[in-house]
Amino acid sequence: MTPARAKIERYEAATISVLAVQVRGLLDAGGLCVLPTESFYGLAAAPFNEQALARLWRVKGRSEGKPILLLIGEQSQLAPLVQAIPPAATVLMKAFWPGPLTIIFSAAVALPSAVTAGTGSVGIRLSACHSLINLLRLIGPVTGTSANREGLAPPIMAEDVQANLGEEVDLIVDAGPTPGGRPSTVVDVQGPIRIVREGAIARGVIAQELAAHGLQLEAVS
Repeated sequence: MTPARAKIERYEAATISVLAVQVRGLLDAGGLCVLPTESFYGLAAAPFNEQALARLWRVKGRSEGKPILLLIGEQSQLAPLVQAIPPAATVLMKAFWPGPLTIIFSAAVALPSAVTAGTGSVGIRLSACHSLINLLRLIGPVTGTSANREGLAPPIMAEDVQANLGEEVDLIVDAGPTPGGRPSTVVDVQGPIRIVREGAIARGVIAQELAAHGLQLEAVS
């Protein structure tokens, strides 16, 4: 039997509460939803649902050892996901969130290894995508890995997701084309502050903000 195609729901700010109930119900049941971000469409699962995370790994064809990014809708959602919020994280969140900055924290003990890939760390971002923020404020944190199989280009259109993953996911929230462009900059604040990946926010901008608060970015080796 041919698997069912994912349902596409058009994002409408006027009906956000209704959409949030639908998305939350699917995530609580172990479902996979596709949501817009400030760059590409992302594959959303509930971060504490082991069954959903295993399904996400299968759909992505995710390589072992690669942690899964989490997205939040407001900073109050951060606490259950991390062990602590270092001073550098506070500085960076104030300066660059919402925005294309992923911060790597020491993961909360309860966070599944399917998220951390056994690293004990978790990358978290508060996206600048208003449609996503509005949803996540109502439904809480979700995974945010791009909605494509590993090795393929991340999608900027809901139709692209439907064509490639439509039989693998349960719902696609269509907010129109996403901007694409460079991925988020990734900064690890667990020890010496270091840039893991330079992306939309330049290294010099990060370094300048940290220096203004007496903090130093680790030099490039």
